[in-house]
Amino acid sequence: MKKINNWILTAVQMGLLAWSGATLAADKVYVANEGADTVSVLDAASFKTLSNVRVGKMPHNVQASPDGKLVWVTNNGEPDQAGDAPAHKGMAKGDQDAMGKSGEVWAIDTRSDAVVAKVPVGMHPAHVVVSPDGRFAYVTNGGDNTVSVIDTSAQRLVATIAVGQFPHGLRISPDGKQAYVANLKGGTVSVIDTASQKEIGQVPAGKGPAQVGFTPDGLLAFVSLSEEKAVAVIDPATRKVIRKVPVGSVPIQLYATPDSRTLLVANQGSRKKPGNTVSLIDLASFKVAKTVMTGAGAHGVVVDRDGRYAYVTNTYANSVSVLDLKERKVMKTVPVGKGPNGISVTP
Repeated sequence: MKKINNWILTAVQMGLLAWSGATLAADKVYVANEGADTVSVLDAASFKTLSNVRVGKMPHNVQASPDGKLVWVTNNGEPDQAGDAPAHKGMAKGDQDAMGKSGEVWAIDTRSDAVVAKVPVGMHPAHVVVSPDGRFAYVTNGGDNTVSVIDTSAQRLVATIAVGQFPHGLRISPDGKQAYVANLKGGTVSVIDTASQKEIGQVPAGKGPAQVGFTPDGLLAFVSLSEEKAVAVIDPATRKVIRKVPVGSVPIQLYATPDSRTLLVANQGSRKKPGNTVSLIDLASFKVAKTVMTGAGAHGVVVDRDGRYAYVTNTYANSVSVLDLKERKVMKTVPVGKGPNGISVTP
């Protein structure tokens, strides 16, 4: 009996190890290569490129679902049906050109890394996020000043929400009740009530709002101001900007660490004068505690669930920088496709 029990215990332990290994092996980083019409898939453990998935024209942003089964990608449809302007052409000058054709959001199955769905949305889609419960995906349409809402199970459009001028980046509050949208040309952040699927207000933010974010504890919200070299800090309770923090040139994406203590801000700069830094803002003092050198055109940024690594796309260098957040330095630079922009990590 003792031998049988020992055998069972060993089998269970081996099974748990195998399950744990499978979970770790499944962690991937997805990168939208806007200039290559591909999404690069990186192994989150080895940082090696696993595959390059062909997607629609000029994919700008990617987002993994909360369960990690799908990754959603914004693009401008099939290559022969799309325009030729990037998602924020002339970002440094605020010259955002909307295109005249509807875009799409494609879904990639993370097990096979194959495209399994294509959903038409509005004109010039930029960013996509998925609600915490995984039921809905929200997509900003810069060309028609709307946000598309997709039922992720049915994989179809279920609502269209009017927001501010040229909506770009968006994120959902940790409790799932609201979505914040950065209106790049409008100078505001739209607040969407996710229950009614309607805009319920706009927060005056500053010049060139590009992307928004929240601390995981929900106490603070942020918006990068691409034309001010600053990040505005928003109190979600009052929906007012409570301070601005100076950062680098043309800040774009931002992301808070899981402990809600640090905000990472990617400073892209312009093509003529590329930025190559990420600002690490201490959220206790609201001061830049560290500036980390990455690659030319630091644009997208995401932090893994453990707060161990941050991944930064370098748009003009065609690479991804891997930051060790404990050491606060780049530990690896990974080549990807042309013009990497949005980036996401499977949970």
